[in-house]
Amino acid sequence: MKLTNLFGKVLLVCALLACKAGFAQVSATGQATALQNGPNGKAIMAYYTAFIKKDWNMIQQVLADGFTFSSPIDDHISLKTFQDKCWPNCYKMKKCDITDVVVGGDDAFVITNSWTNDGKMFRNSDYFKFKDGKITSYECFFGPGINYPNSGK
Repeated sequence: MKLTNLFGKVLLVCALLACKAGFAQVSATGQATALQNGPNGKAIMAYYTAFIKKDWNMIQQVLADGFTFSSPIDDHISLKTFQDKCWPNCYKMKKCDITDVVVGGDDAFVITNSWTNDGKMFRNSDYFKFKDGKITSYECFFGPGINYPNSGK
């Protein structure tokens, strides 16, 4: 991924979080309800639910044709590669809590705390792009030492 693209996305996230600060009086329950009411929010909820339920059919329902996945170690990989490389991590995950969400049109930034089957917590910052209520791209930001399921820590 080009550094300029990453810089642009970091700026977008900062702007979205700054906007969110103005709405800090909204309760977590209000956020969850609002998230579930819109098509993009429903796709986000279904995405994480599919991972916890280990339900590939559920996740396929919210991924658009041409879906790509990116992370610090993957650069816009295809759905097939995502299924082969990333999906097996769901079998190591026990729980996922969405702690923060900022949805702006067809973009969303989500922070999650998740737990592995052996009780290790890891945190991801996720950036979603949507079209017609389906996820067109998902970028997962994690770093070393965060107990990501494949990190072996």
